[in-house]
Amino acid sequence: MPISADAAETLALRALTWLVGNDELLPVFLGSTGASEADLWVRAGESEFLASVLDFLMLDDAWVVAFCDAHSVPYDQPVQAQAMLAGAAGMHWT
Repeated sequence: MPISADAAETLALRALTWLVGNDELLPVFLGSTGASEADLWVRAGESEFLASVLDFLMLDDAWVVAFCDAHSVPYDQPVQAQAMLAGAAGMHWT
């Protein structure tokens, strides 16, 4: 069953909170996205920004595992949430 838009947003907000609490990873996220710490709070309600949080998280399997383990989330949920937030839910390329 596909993830709902509300569940995708909630998961992405949890990922953002996890990133903010990670002193080593937050600067990497800010540097790679060009976002400032103020942007984190201002843009937290934007689907596009939340999708970028999940895009970043999915750059490294270890980050996905760490986030999912910390929040008892199935490992496939971030990719499903990212697809929903990016508007790609239900799109199949094969």
